[in-house]
Amino acid sequence: MAEMRLMVAGAGGRMGRTLVKAIADSKDFTLAGALEDARSPLIGWDSGTLSGLPENGVKLVGDAAPLLSKADGIIDFTAPVASVVFAALAAKANKVHILGTTGLSVADDAKIKEAAKSAVIVKSGNMSLGVNLLAALTKRVAKTLNNSFDIEILEMHHNQKVDAPSGTALLLGRAAAEGRGIELEKHTVRSRDGHTGARKAGDIGFAALRGGTVVGEHSVIFAGPAERLELTHKAEDRMIFARGALHAALWARNQKPGLYSMMDVLGLKDF
Repeated sequence: MAEMRLMVAGAGGRMGRTLVKAIADSKDFTLAGALEDARSPLIGWDSGTLSGLPENGVKLVGDAAPLLSKADGIIDFTAPVASVVFAALAAKANKVHILGTTGLSVADDAKIKEAAKSAVIVKSGNMSLGVNLLAALTKRVAKTLNNSFDIEILEMHHNQKVDAPSGTALLLGRAAAEGRGIELEKHTVRSRDGHTGARKAGDIGFAALRGGTVVGEHSVIFAGPAERLELTHKAEDRMIFARGALHAALWARNQKPGLYSMMDVLGLKDF
């Protein structure tokens, strides 16, 4: 099969540069375009040079539409407002959209779901293969243990992260809620301060830490009577997210339009 031609959105950012490197290191992909905000001072820069590679001739541009017609898909770890636009463009061109953006609103999700009627969209709060296996394990453990085990999710990220809880923490929370057969939104505790009273049985708690250059650390804690089970994942390099996104792109290439998750990609939907 011919190499898959992928565009990278946010190619000037940390994750975008990592994706450009990952594509260059793979025999399965070709970099078909590098996108950045049209107001960015990086417009016109060579994406290879920015990523610490030899010059590749693919310069950062601010308009996705002209390039998308010549690509098979787009990988997008950007911002909600941009991701909604990319989803609509992918739908119009019937392309693959690998969506790793976090902090999406309910309204954003509705627009992405609509776009997935015409585009193959793989959306995940974390593209790491390890994190998605952790989510599957979280679901299974939550299903196995009863409400005598309280569920708490702890995450830490670098000091530049703008959303909390992280998309990965919410991914894990949804997995736990699904395992328990409850709705996360009705059983979530996002913060505790002051005299909060005793913990309510069945709630899923979140705690977020920010500092330094931490790529991402997540723990799901099942605290029961006289025993505690902890499932933990520690990311050491953003390349794990890039590799997961490329894995998802190859899988998505052969799928019908629809909204998918990494659980679909990894065959863990019914784990």
